Amino acid sequence: MTVSLGPPAKMQADAIRFQQQGFPFIKVKLGETLEADVARIRAIREGIGLNHPLSIDANQGWQTAEAAIAVLQALAPYRIAHCEEPIARHLFMDLATVSAASPIPIMADESCGDEHDAARLIQLRACPQFNIKLGKSSGLHRAKKIVDLGAAAGLTLQVGGFMESRLGMTAAAHLALTHEAIRHCDFDTPLMYTEDPVVGGIRYRAHGVIEVPNVPGLGAVIDEQYLRNAEKRVVE
Repeated sequence: MTVSLGPPAKMQADAIRFQQQGFPFIKVKLGETLEADVARIRAIREGIGLNHPLSIDANQGWQTAEAAIAVLQALAPYRIAHCEEPIARHLFMDLATVSAASPIPIMADESCGDEHDAARLIQLRACPQFNIKLGKSSGLHRAKKIVDLGAAAGLTLQVGGFMESRLGMTAAAHLALTHEAIRHCDFDTPLMYTEDPVVGGIRYRAHGVIEVPNVPGLGAVIDEQYLRNAEKRVVE
């Protein structure tokens, strides 16, 4: 489950709630100043302790490799499993520098859109981890190519997504079961929705467990009745 960017006290409260709900791994959004981001992680660790698995996602927020390295080194005492996309994706040539200087493993996200990006990052030895999203790769076929490239290079992989319904996350869950190198799953966005328009698909159980449907295809469709009752808008 993901802790959204905000004041340290609010982020601490969210992390405590997710820990109490049994989620085995918590991701924290960062990407502002060193002082602000360290204060956020310090508050979260004070709330959930040092042993609960925690990762961070800077969303390209640190402006330079030097700035990213400074924050990552300052966060070293807080037992961070990995950091997603610390710098802007167009600075991918600097990722290797960040990785070499960071005490926290770096995970490429926005800079790894398809198999060509993956091959380039592997050649550059830019980072030890990839985050794969079907919305970036354009679908399961090319996403599996990233999986195969990353696994062959010895990388640790994560499958995630954007703000998607259980339909999209069901497809992502199928991908996540294709290789043992995929160690992390970031499928929490459907839990943030106020409505669920999907019939079938993955099911969320206690303690972060996800059940994948054992049927042909994805096993998930959009509820036609929901669509018929949805608001209609005409754009002129």
